[in-house]
Amino acid sequence: MGDEAEGQGRGQGRRRRRWPFVVTGLVVVVPLLVAVIGWFWWWPHYRPALRDGERYGIDVSHHQGEIDWDQVAGDDIAFAYIKATEGGDHLDRRFTENWDGAAAAGLDRGAYHFFTLCRPGRDQAEHFLDTVPDDPDALPPALDLELSGNCADRPSQEWVEREIGVFVDMIEEPLGQPVVLYVGPDFEDRYDLRDQLDRPFWHRRILWRPDAPGWWMWQFSDRAAVDGIDGPADLDVMRGDAPTR
Repeated sequence: MGDEAEGQGRGQGRRRRRWPFVVTGLVVVVPLLVAVIGWFWWWPHYRPALRDGERYGIDVSHHQGEIDWDQVAGDDIAFAYIKATEGGDHLDRRFTENWDGAAAAGLDRGAYHFFTLCRPGRDQAEHFLDTVPDDPDALPPALDLELSGNCADRPSQEWVEREIGVFVDMIEEPLGQPVVLYVGPDFEDRYDLRDQLDRPFWHRRILWRPDAPGWWMWQFSDRAAVDGIDGPADLDVMRGDAPTR
């Protein structure tokens, strides 16, 4: 009896010693499991509630591959911004396909240009105007300002302000619409432009609604699941009518 009781006591002691490891394991595993579920399921399917006058849209380039625009339109997507050009000579290889497909599916569409720091603004504006078809119903043109994916040059603040100003003036004059500015955080950190250029802006803030005043578009996800697109997509909210000059 004594040996049996001693054995039971040792077994209970071992079980008591295991509990801290079990609890520690749960503390580590459960948050990790929640994070995995959030990353792979909740975040791609998250869409913020729309307020009065707001609607969902996407911005795309050749990186999204072939798009089924009818399926996109059926997934509560009302508009699309489509990459047209980059720098002074690069044409997005799916621009025409996406431009025509979005219109055929009944989406409002706009074109955007990726501004490179290696070419004058005049060259880039001429390239954009030569590429994008004349469409009086198109959304205002957009200018994508990011350091990520840009060339290695980092010109002065004065050069950047001047050349972007040249681009904006050349685009707005014939189209009669203001240029919408997408200013990436890396670009804004190096070149403080938002206050210098009084234009509607496209604000990037993942998940959380912007607290910055005056935004016209808001990119809230870069990992969204959208019907008709194979892989993650940028998802945006537009509020109100298109701005005018």
